[in-house]
Amino acid sequence: MKNVPVLELDHLVVAARTLDEGSRFVADTLGVEPVAGGAHAAMGTHNRLLGLWGGAYLEIIAIDPQAEDSAGQDPSQRRPRWFALDEPAMQARLAHGPFLAHWAVRVPRPKDLARWQSQYPQRIAPVIPMARGELTWRITVPGDGAFPSWQGAGDGVVPTLIQWDTPQHPSERLPQTGLAIKALKARHPRATAVREQLDWLGCAHLIELDENDAQAPALVAQIETPAGVRELR
Repeated sequence: MKNVPVLELDHLVVAARTLDEGSRFVADTLGVEPVAGGAHAAMGTHNRLLGLWGGAYLEIIAIDPQAEDSAGQDPSQRRPRWFALDEPAMQARLAHGPFLAHWAVRVPRPKDLARWQSQYPQRIAPVIPMARGELTWRITVPGDGAFPSWQGAGDGVVPTLIQWDTPQHPSERLPQTGLAIKALKARHPRATAVREQLDWLGCAHLIELDENDAQAPALVAQIETPAGVRELR
């Protein structure tokens, strides 16, 4: 069996039509208001953030209505936004409200994410550099903007990989909230393929995967709050 890095939970991704909708959803669920994040000019998105105990955080992400096309081209020529935000199915889902759509895992050094991807391009999506303010990082983003997948199975359950190039992690900049992830759970109709990829990546220990293949894809985070355990779906 090949040696794999021990990956770490980096952040959870709540997708929303607007940041205001996403922030209300998170605040109503967890009892804490998210704080301002920033814009991702290359992707035409923006976010708000919520710190979680243990070096992780929660990101609320939405299409930025004020964003200009990063290449100064017609929007139809811009690369697809990440996290499937341009897909009609995702937009239809978001019309019913924000939800826990995805998760990202951190590749710790000395492992180099870009080199790892170049060695296994069939397993790992292309790596692109990103920046927001003083933060710089590299992250895997499929060319079509879809969620990562393996053998056609993904749907937000197979995580995005990220490696931070700045010494301070974003979670260290966020206010303390008293929130901590108790468990991250998932289900997927092709759980066997998902499990294979999680094991290969070295992050299966971070999530509880329901092996019942008859269920629709979904993520659930059980989060400890000052008012007790809450579920974010």
